[in-house]
This record gives sequence, C-alpha cells and structure tokens, in this order.
Amino acid sequence: MRQLFFCIFGFNLVKSFPGEVIMIRAVILLFSLVFYINAQSPVINKVEPPNWWTGMKNNKVQLMVYGNELFGAAAKSVSGLKIKAVNSFNKNYLFIDIEIPEGTNPGDQKIIITNNGKETTFNYPLLERSGKKPGGFSVDDVIYLVMPDRFVNGDTKNDKVNGLSESTDRGFYDGRHGGDLQGIINKLDYLKDLGFTSLWLTPVVENNTFRSYHGYSSTDFYKVDARLGDNLLYKKMVMEAQKRGIKVILDHVANHFSKDHLWAKELPHPEWISGSLKNPPPPMHHKQGFADINGDSLTIKRVVEGWFTDYMPDFNQSNGFVQNYITQNTIWWIEYAGLDAIREDTYPYNSEGYMADWAKKIRDEYPTINIVAEVWTGEPAFLSYFQSGSKTRTNFDNHITSLTDFGLRDALYDYLSGKESLYKIYSVLAMDNLYKDAHELVTFVDNHDINRAMFGANGNTQKFKNAFALLMTTRGIPQIFYGTEIGIKGTDHHGYLRADFPGGWKEDDRDAFTVSGRTPAENDLYDHLKKLIEIRRSNPAFTKGKLTHFPPENDIYVYFREYNGERFMVALNGGNNKKSVAFERFGSKTAGISAGIDLMTGKEMKVTPEGLVELNGHSFLILKLK
Repeated sequence: MRQLFFCIFGFNLVKSFPGEVIMIRAVILLFSLVFYINAQSPVINKVEPPNWWTGMKNNKVQLMVYGNELFGAAAKSVSGLKIKAVNSFNKNYLFIDIEIPEGTNPGDQKIIITNNGKETTFNYPLLERSGKKPGGFSVDDVIYLVMPDRFVNGDTKNDKVNGLSESTDRGFYDGRHGGDLQGIINKLDYLKDLGFTSLWLTPVVENNTFRSYHGYSSTDFYKVDARLGDNLLYKKMVMEAQKRGIKVILDHVANHFSKDHLWAKELPHPEWISGSLKNPPPPMHHKQGFADINGDSLTIKRVVEGWFTDYMPDFNQSNGFVQNYITQNTIWWIEYAGLDAIREDTYPYNSEGYMADWAKKIRDEYPTINIVAEVWTGEPAFLSYFQSGSKTRTNFDNHITSLTDFGLRDALYDYLSGKESLYKIYSVLAMDNLYKDAHELVTFVDNHDINRAMFGANGNTQKFKNAFALLMTTRGIPQIFYGTEIGIKGTDHHGYLRADFPGGWKEDDRDAFTVSGRTPAENDLYDHLKKLIEIRRSNPAFTKGKLTHFPPENDIYVYFREYNGERFMVALNGGNNKKSVAFERFGSKTAGISAGIDLMTGKEMKVTPEGLVELNGHSFLILKLK
C-alpha cells in the first residue's frame, strides 16, 4: 500500500512539474528503495491449533497465527492443503482458513505467508488420527474430582517455573501448593482400589495469573501449566488412567479467559470479547432468567454478555472467529489426549445457540462422548431447562444430556447441616419428571466450589455416612471430591476447603493414602465409602434400576431400586433417635418377600408384613430382598 502511495505521489508530481521529471524520478526511486530495505518480513511466533489430524470429520480448520507484520498478509500452500480464506485485523494476528482434502497424507504441510513483498514459511503438522473412541461416562461410573495443585506433589522440580506468576507456597491458602500431574499418576492405583471409574481434573491449562492454582483463568488454551507438567505428561496421565479402567473427563472453559492472557495486549479481533477491556460489562448471575416466561430478554443478554468476574473477560461467542477457536480447542484436546468426556464450566453464561452448535460438532466428531454442563442452581425447575429433551421447554436441542445436580446436592447438604430434614431430598427427587432422564445427572455432596460434606455435618460422621449411602444408591452418576473419602473438613473459604491431601507431599508428617497413615476415624470413612462403591457397582439396580420412593414419615425415608428381577430396599433414619420401620407400610414392594440381605454386613434378616426394622439415629440399611 505504501509502495502504491509513492507511485501515485510521483505520478502527480510529474504531471505538475514536467521540467523536473528526472530529479523527481530519482527521489521516488530512492524512497522506494528505502521502503523496500526497511520493510519487515512477517514474523510467526505461534500457531493455534498447533496441529490437526487427517481423517477428521471436521477437516476445515481456522488457524490463528501469532506474530508481527501480519496485517494484510496473504497465505498460500505448497502442499496438499487448500487455503480457503485469510483475514487479519491488526499486525499481530492472522487467521488462515484451511481445508484438508480427503486422502491427504500425514506430515508437515508448508504454508507461505507473504507481506510487504517478503515471505515467511512455516510447517503445519498433520498427524494421523488415532481412531480412538471416547468412553464417555454413564450411570455405571463413579467419578473422582481432583484439583491437581492440592492432591499430590509428584515432581518438586516444577514447583517454581521461570516466567510463571507464582511459585509453591503451602502457607498461603490461595497460593500454589505444588500438586501436579505426576502426583496424580502416582496415585491412580489408589483410585482404582477405591473403585472409581472416572477422573475429573479441574482445568490443567496454563494460568499465568494470580490465584493460578485454580485453573479456570486461562492464559494459554493449548498448553498445560508447566507447574503441573506438560502436554506429553498429561497425555501419559490419561493413558495410564485408562489402562486401569479409569476414564478421564476434560474440564473445559468456553465462557472466559484471564485478563493476563496475551490477547489482552491486543485482541485478535476487535469483537473478540464482550464489551471492552477498559469498560467491561458487569457480572450478571441470574441464570433463572433463561427459564423465566415472565422475564425480559434483556436479562438473558446481560447474563451472557456480562463478564463472569472483572478479571476474566468473556468471549464474544456471537463472533465466528471466537466460535471456531473454542470449538477447535475442545476437539483438539479430545483427540490429542484421548479424552473420554467433557465437563463444561459455567454453562448458562455462554451463548445458548453457539453452545448447542459447539456440542453438536463435538458429538458429530465423537458420537460416544458425553458432556456434563455445570449449571449452578438448586431448583429443578430451572436446572432441568438446560438438559436436552427437558419437559420444561420444547423445540430446542442443545445436545447436553447431563447436568450437575445442584438440586440434590443442596438437599443433601441441608440435611447434613441440620437446616432441613430428609423430606427435602424426597421433594427434590419427586420433581424428576421435569428432566428427560434424571439418571443422567451428575450427583454429589461437595466439590471444589462449595463447602465440604464434613464441614456441613460439623464432624457428625453418622450424618456423613447417611448422605453418601443415599448418594451411592439413588439415581444419577455420583461424583466424590478428593479427600472426602477420609472426611477432610476444611472451612467455608475456598482456599481452605481445597485442602492438601495429607501425604501428598514428602514433608507431610503422615500419609493418608495408606491404612497406617490414616487415623482410625479416617479409615472408618474410607472403608465405608469403598464398601458403598462396591455395592453400587456390583448391583445394576443401583445404576440402571427403577427408583420408587415413599414420603418420609417420622424422619424415616425409604426407597426401592429394581432391575432385571432384583429388588433392593434402602431405609434412612434422618433423626437423632432410634426408630422402627414397619415393612407393612411398603407392602406394594415387600409383598411376597420373606428375607433380605444387609449388604453392608452380609447378614440375613426376615422380612414379614408384621416385621420391623430398627434404625439408630442417622443410620441406614441397604437390603437385597429375597
């Protein structure tokens, strides 16, 4: 463009002053020569996605090239790739749309970037697709949730990494504590022995920002945080877990990123985020607005466009370049690491239309994968709205089959804390008709964002055991937060509820991963949960069976699970005192039954219409009926 300016300028001068043609042409030539000498070659620092694969359904990929002197650049391929479009909005980013023709062989694909009359070349790797199918997760699974920084420090060499914001400081509740991927690999046998079949890690991508251990404020969406390990180690961890029959769930964030991301210096696209960095839209957390037939569309607009926090800009998901980036990033991690499922963070704050397209494209590429959406609301009427096929809406398929069941969680926690009786649990489950399939919900008592179960129970182990007996025998897909199996209590502060697992650090004075390193109380809880997981996994009625429950009376809650001719009775006493349960009240389910096996003890007991079951305060019974 600048060369064109000189030519036009020179032409006008020649027309105006014909007597000075020779001198003017010399000046023009000199200026052109100076410009040519000073013109900079395009600089390429990074390309995302860093590679793609042959044989993918999604064979059209939009590359984001990071660098300099890229504004107005052109691109061409000298290999089998087709360049479909090239776009730039500033000198630091170039978007190149490529198509990988069917039959293209794996290998490096040469792409030439031209700008200012100069060229720069880079090789884009195409790998052969593995063909591996994600395992998904289902009612047959029990999920273990780990915050990697707080679990096990398996490699002390990465406790401090030059160029990253924070080093290990276990004395600071909101600091990094040093847990990493190698630590998780070291404890996979521990998880297998407990009976877990799926592993969910909070995000492992780079968070070069404050409170970096958290993981949800990305500064690089394609790079594992070096304080946890690297991409290859993550891939190894997934492989080692799957060798042990443990599937791995990707915790993905499509809604926001860190203000410390490189993008904040200059956005790749002028409409990359909602609002602006200088004037961010305020947070708006009224998720109920989506299901509110009396609400105004402005409420939903403010929820979607408002930043999640003032230090995490929201993606503008109405922008096609943003959409491509997020979708490709999700697919890339699944294919690269061989992942089995996705947990999508802060789901309602995203653009509903885009997320439906996102989920469809992922499921088109990986039909066996499933996605659990985090929807943080305890009201089934609102929660159910976000499940595909929900009874609370029509004519919209978002391809999301699983949700985080905050409704059941809140009821369980209110029982633990003494705020509510078991009746609230019954009431929540009585609203399962709102869901297309309540069995697909991921159920839990605690996680990385909410108070731990033992904190809610204030140390009452009997209440704690009751809550997890219900979790393992009712409908849904149960999830356990790391350390809950030994009753880590924490506080109501995030930094403390995400406590370090005792024994995860070589300097710890005991190792709670071992029998000898646990206290008697911890071993009791560990054995209790392990037994419950074994009961659940050994009896399909607790995973696939029909649930029939009866309204609690006198603090006694009773329900039955039935599958393939087998029937089980679960009775819980939610009161402080010893109480009796009469079989006669449940005659529709106990008729013709003569005995039952207590699955926790293995003892047989008679079941007759006139018979009674006595339960101590805050205790339970799981009977296999004969």
